[in-house]
Amino acid sequence: MKLIIAFFRLTRWPNLLFIVITQILFYSCVYLPLLHAQTSNPTQHQTLFILLCVASVCIAAAGYIINDYFDIKIDIVNKPDKIIVNKIIKRRWAIVWHFILSTIGILLSIYIGYTLHEWIVISINFLCVIALWFYSTTFKRKLLSGNIIIAALTAWVILVVYFFVGAEIFSLKGWYNASNNFNSSKLFKITMVYAAFAFITTLIREVVKDLEDMDGDRKYHCNTMPIAWGVPAAKVFTAVWLCVTIAALAVIQLYAWQLGYWLAAVYLLVLVIAPAIVIIYKLSKAYTVAHYHTISNWVKLLMLFGILSMLFFKFM
Repeated sequence: MKLIIAFFRLTRWPNLLFIVITQILFYSCVYLPLLHAQTSNPTQHQTLFILLCVASVCIAAAGYIINDYFDIKIDIVNKPDKIIVNKIIKRRWAIVWHFILSTIGILLSIYIGYTLHEWIVISINFLCVIALWFYSTTFKRKLLSGNIIIAALTAWVILVVYFFVGAEIFSLKGWYNASNNFNSSKLFKITMVYAAFAFITTLIREVVKDLEDMDGDRKYHCNTMPIAWGVPAAKVFTAVWLCVTIAALAVIQLYAWQLGYWLAAVYLLVLVIAPAIVIIYKLSKAYTVAHYHTISNWVKLLMLFGILSMLFFKFM
């Protein structure tokens, strides 16, 4: 039982659950309502979608494992109480599980891509496995590149579903025909909004985590933003992106209000925009590891509430 619990902790099960929730919400609350508005024929590939979620979870879990495998020394400094690799799970088993989960994720992606004739899913998921390896070995220790890689991979959690449903709409034979005037433009716009939100909020959280982990990163010569540019510059960088997020959300909120979706507008104001403002305030006052850890958790909540807003599309 101890090993099982350690395995779930190692693979960051709450983050994996977040991936599944995000993809299910996008598929069921954004895509399916648009589909059913144009055709009464149900989607034929819900099983493939489940496999897509499993592939995403396996690739992400493998990435978390390999990250901890290469970060043992840094983690001893930054979070000694949370170390699992080489303490509960041996390093060789960590590598084995990384290989198993990565292989499962790639094989599932190949099966999905072959069935739907959508090769982007195969190629990008394969690149995700490679990117997570090199992130852990190299890019995590370099200025901004590691942060951008993780932010892009988080955005891909949404984009991969977009490419999946695009293949389902435009490539499958049977129920689809040209007369089903599917609103692909609306789907694309919604996808870009949520992918951008995922990218920016993840980039923010990654820089906050760099602020939190400065002691271990500095000891092992990591060139993260707070170390390379200094803490004030890292805070300004984070605050600027938070302001960009707030401004974009304010525009979306006003647009929703004008269309009569006042409940969605109030939701955005109270549970997404307001927390972002609180994060800026907390960031301006932060100076300890505990402060940055709290801010990181606030950014997690911001991401969660942002993704949960997809529920409103179910009723629009």
